[in-house]
Amino acid sequence: MSLLHQESGEEIDDAARGEEFTKGSSHVVWAAIIATVLIVLVVGIVLLVNSKPVVTGEIVQVWAHPCHVETSGFDANGQPMPKESFDQILLFAHVTLQNHGKVPLSMENLLANAKLGDGVLSVSAGSLAQYEEVFLAFPELASLHFKPLNPRAIIAPGGTVDGTAFWAVRLTRQEWDARKDLNFTVVFQYQPSLVLAPRKAIIVQ
Repeated sequence: MSLLHQESGEEIDDAARGEEFTKGSSHVVWAAIIATVLIVLVVGIVLLVNSKPVVTGEIVQVWAHPCHVETSGFDANGQPMPKESFDQILLFAHVTLQNHGKVPLSMENLLANAKLGDGVLSVSAGSLAQYEEVFLAFPELASLHFKPLNPRAIIAPGGTVDGTAFWAVRLTRQEWDARKDLNFTVVFQYQPSLVLAPRKAIIVQ
């Protein structure tokens, strides 16, 4: 009797069948994974196509007022401070926003973005108090004194906010006229930002 074990034909056949079964099972697993991925992709595409944006908006009109500013030389407490002299553009925009979702939307910021030759200059909108102050400082802009838009507004579900925001942009008239583009970004909490571009020509006051 030989000390070396010799496999019978039956044992060899069983081993081969086991290997074939393992290969077949791996093909089934990979097919299931691929099918699952395809289903997820299809469902995602369908939801993306059929879903409506949560918030929409429009820049109804934009006004620009170039001006030269010289500070008084005193701070808010009446203490002397160095005077400043600079050019700026006072920018006003009539904005409407509508919440199509089922939960309130909180605005965190409202930016004016001017694309210049050396990059993009983004400026935050003034507060409600600053909005009123600008008309005290520039009475000649009284015709633009519309209902203000709070840059920290909360838009109720299905609701709309409508008003005028303003920005003080530190640019000369020449730099402003040489801009390549202008748009506005509405920044929300827990919601992607909304970028809006004016559809009408900017009115210079």
